[in-house]
Amino acid sequence: MTTARDLFIITMDKEPERSVGQGDLSLALAGAEVIDLLAGEVITLDGDRMTPARQPATNDRLLGEAASSLVRQIPYERVQDWLWRRGRDLAKAYQTDLEQTGQLTRQRRGRLPFGPDRMELVDSPARSRAMHRWAADEPVLAALAEVVGIPAEETDDNASVEDEAVTTVLVAVHDAVMELEAVRQRRVIENAAFANIWRGA
Repeated sequence: MTTARDLFIITMDKEPERSVGQGDLSLALAGAEVIDLLAGEVITLDGDRMTPARQPATNDRLLGEAASSLVRQIPYERVQDWLWRRGRDLAKAYQTDLEQTGQLTRQRRGRLPFGPDRMELVDSPARSRAMHRWAADEPVLAALAEVVGIPAEETDDNASVEDEAVTTVLVAVHDAVMELEAVRQRRVIENAAFANIWRGA
């Protein structure tokens, strides 16, 4: 399992008060992949640029896809650019993968045969592992979850991310999510202004 999968499972399990946006989660998942690639020494960071170091040794399909999509020519890709490129529809990709491996199931609400479906986690070793990491308040997983609106259950002031490269990635994820929120707000304002023009016509 990977940090990205654990993050997706935590997001599904915790059901935060506000709905987690697919875009926010996709950006955070892309950031989690970078952190796993750093941990596996597949890449290093030169400033904020992702420098390929070696071929990955992973059985995880999506992390393997991430490694295969690395830019391997100078100048290497900036973390921020990776988040937007790799993060496109990434939450959906993880959902589909977990469905195909039997870790997510569709639960139908109500008695109508064609009622709305709800995705639910099944009890699995993957879910247990993710919840164990969450209970341990791992700083990286907690930081990524907080970005998408899931606060840690217990805050340990001594738990912090000490790796400079990982911190760079977390900052980039936070900035990207804030940028996405700014785009949403701008669209709301523009749509409201457009509606007012039509009402006044």
